Amino acid sequence: MLDDLHDIDYYDRINIKLNNTLKQWSFYRMTRLFNTDCEGPISKNDNAFELAQKFMPKGDRFFSKISKYDDILADIDQKKGYKAGDTLKLILPFFKAYDITEADIINFSSKNILIVPEADFALQFIDKIMPAFIISTSYRPYINALCNVINFPVDKTFCTELSIDNYILPKSEKSYLRELYGEILALPDIEISSSAKSRGDLNDETIKCTERLDQIFWSEIPQMVSGKMLVDINPVGGFEKANAIKESCKITGLELSKVMYVGDSITDTEAMKLTSQSGGISISFNGNRYAIQSSDIACVSPNALILAGLAYRFNEYGTDAIKELATDWDKQKLDFEGDIQKIIPRFSVKEIDLCLINETNINDLVSKSEKFRKTIRGESIGRLG
Repeated sequence: MLDDLHDIDYYDRINIKLNNTLKQWSFYRMTRLFNTDCEGPISKNDNAFELAQKFMPKGDRFFSKISKYDDILADIDQKKGYKAGDTLKLILPFFKAYDITEADIINFSSKNILIVPEADFALQFIDKIMPAFIISTSYRPYINALCNVINFPVDKTFCTELSIDNYILPKSEKSYLRELYGEILALPDIEISSSAKSRGDLNDETIKCTERLDQIFWSEIPQMVSGKMLVDINPVGGFEKANAIKESCKITGLELSKVMYVGDSITDTEAMKLTSQSGGISISFNGNRYAIQSSDIACVSPNALILAGLAYRFNEYGTDAIKELATDWDKQKLDFEGDIQKIIPRFSVKEIDLCLINETNINDLVSKSEKFRKTIRGESIGRLG
């Protein structure tokens, strides 16, 4: 997606230079693999949040509450069979209650794509030097629209498949779901301290709210027609993102130790842990505390070109080279900038922080990254898990 800072001639020139530099490489000779989340590293959107905000009364408040509930189920309760990102199925009965159709989702998604600066170019660059896949919790209509904008192959994406028009709800059920919707909005806000390890660590108002949500989502809705959506729809978050990484390895014939994974939220933690534990490298890009706690590297950046630079170095030298760079970023960044500028002339390390995460710096990195995250993606979306 070109913006005011881009011009077609510039990108044509860069692509010619890139193709000349890389013409001796082929897909089958590539030895490493790039996987990335979508919302955060590639786009500024939270599509599901934005759909709720657009089509339901006070939908932003509703989605934020369900997202916090998702954090409790996935991180604190570690509910069996539940995974981070299942928010995207929990909200669907209420989408049906407010008559949101697949056409609504497709039309809205295609008209509301917000790209992280330089992310389109960065992803296209990476996809030329090694196999690249998008692994996203987002709904399929949004991912299709995004790929159309950034010129990325749809068949190299994993995301949440969606067919909500197949579910026909009785009028009485829609009416009751709207009543439940109002009740959920009226419930106390959910607050989760960073030190909370169990529900007993939550405040009384939060416990009250989560207990009522438990009844709604795991006792009442499963008895409804719309309850089938909670069974049928399988959001690609948590362990499903980790499974998608494994699938990308099968497709390319590469090992998990050859993977770079980029993410920013709680839905990425399982993918990050799998990558790190397998000898690959996981990077939090403007991530929240969940992402930073699960990744090797914290990257704070106003644009995505740094991902192109890191992927290039990773493809040439591997995991240790990225860790060494992040360990000594202040001393090495200008040399790194000079190396990458030979291929991407406008590459810059200005305003970019890169750091290897450890026990002594993790709290500072969480604070810095979450603060910057809100400036990039907006306060409401930046607060989401």
